[in-house]
Amino acid sequence: MSGETLWPAPAKLNLFLHVTGRRADGYHELQTLFQLIDLCDTVGLEVREDGVIERREGPGEVEPEADLTLRAARALKAATGTALGVSIRVHKRIPIGGGLGGGSTDAATALLALNHLWGCGLSVDALSRMGLPLGADVPVFVGGFSAWAEGVGERLTPVELPGRWYVVIRPGVSIPTRDVFQSPELTRNSPLITIRAFFETGGRNDCEPVVRARWSEVAEALDWLDGQLRTDVRRAPARLTGTGSCIFASLATAAEAERIAARAPQRWRSFVARGLNVSPVHALLQKSVR
Repeated sequence: MSGETLWPAPAKLNLFLHVTGRRADGYHELQTLFQLIDLCDTVGLEVREDGVIERREGPGEVEPEADLTLRAARALKAATGTALGVSIRVHKRIPIGGGLGGGSTDAATALLALNHLWGCGLSVDALSRMGLPLGADVPVFVGGFSAWAEGVGERLTPVELPGRWYVVIRPGVSIPTRDVFQSPELTRNSPLITIRAFFETGGRNDCEPVVRARWSEVAEALDWLDGQLRTDVRRAPARLTGTGSCIFASLATAAEAERIAARAPQRWRSFVARGLNVSPVHALLQKSVR
């Protein structure tokens, strides 16, 4: 595709996830810490002069009209009135339905990159507000930093996290976020904590008991990964990210993470990722404007 540019879209982990309440509109109030990781989708964009917005390539299990990348491009065009269009290709590496933010990060990358390519000139804050209706995780990817999040995930405080490596396992199931948050068993009254308290206690994922009870594959994977970590009492336990189905463990070195990933049963997908404090799409945008 002549004129196509390629843009990274990083995944995330929720290092903890507390559900602190439920609003009248049905949305949940949360506290979480987003850790960006170097597992990335690639979003290819080719600017069109005819104003057409189309998806030329994307995940087969996601219909074009439901694709958040396409919806993000249309939202930006509607908000700015640009006469330009775009052809979009999305190459997926982030598992769908895994709690890693794959659809949201693709949408965020589309907003950031098209804002630049179309010359819209919108601020990051404006793009974050535009992205929130697409998904609660979109603002953190637009902001481009690992961050402490509150509200529905839109109130963000950038956090400089220590360098860590993560072994991430997908047990072979996809979990609809809506099913977890609509579950009557979900705890919705966790007390608010501070960033300092999280680093002292580690927090938890309030969605994990629901997912364990309903998806035995995830429960089995959590127990297996915990077993790999028990030789070192200083390590944090295995944890669910978001509503799952992916689980993860935090390690000090790539070698430790790779050893555990190599032992994972072949029926699961396992990979190793490095924690990031700054999104690679922001680094690329900085180079592009120089």
